[in-house]
Amino acid sequence: QVQLIESGGGLVQAGNSLRLSCAVSGRTFSIATVAWFRQVPGKDREFVANIDWNAWSTTYANSVKGRFTISRDNAKTTVNLQMNSLKPEDTAIYYCAARVPRNEYQYWGQGTQVTVSS
Repeated sequence: QVQLIESGGGLVQAGNSLRLSCAVSGRTFSIATVAWFRQVPGKDREFVANIDWNAWSTTYANSVKGRFTISRDNAKTTVNLQMNSLKPEDTAIYYCAARVPRNEYQYWGQGTQVTVSS
């Protein structure tokens, strides 16, 4: 099992920055990829960014490319999402998720609310 706990959400004004953290524990050696998703109530969950657990490669949604940066620490205990130039449309609940090879994202955190005011 893998456990994920998000933190760092809050209320910010448009144009400002926020950093989300995801504490990763458990069978971390089995992880292939860790990602951030977001969801607005009543809408589908949206992919934001992911990072390869062992190769450091990253992928971003077009909507956040150039503004958000995903990273992880060398100890493989934390995945961060640095969010700059925030927009009101970035308002959502942000979830951290992990997957093992040849599987979909099966481990999820509880989510953290991000609200961007105009």
